[in-house]
Amino acid sequence: MIRVSSTEFGKEVGRYQDAALSQPVMVTRNGRDRTVMISAQEFQRLKLRDRKVYATGDAPDEVIDAVRDAAMDPCHDHLNDLIKDWKP
Repeated sequence: MIRVSSTEFGKEVGRYQDAALSQPVMVTRNGRDRTVMISAQEFQRLKLRDRKVYATGDAPDEVIDAVRDAAMDPCHDHLNDLIKDWKP
């Protein structure tokens, strides 16, 4: 990661835009981390990893249906033995 002051960043924006294509550029202000510049491709990759979180009562029907219909991979079936006699 490249670290650069906001003053230096402002003088050479193009240089740091080019650098951000291959690695994040941390822009500092008064010696403190302030912002990070990343490539558009990296931003899109990160956005694809976003997930939506709902309170139970606010979840759309399709999310509730997906949770209800979800099944654990059969390779984990042996874990059921660990909780078969469990009581709250």
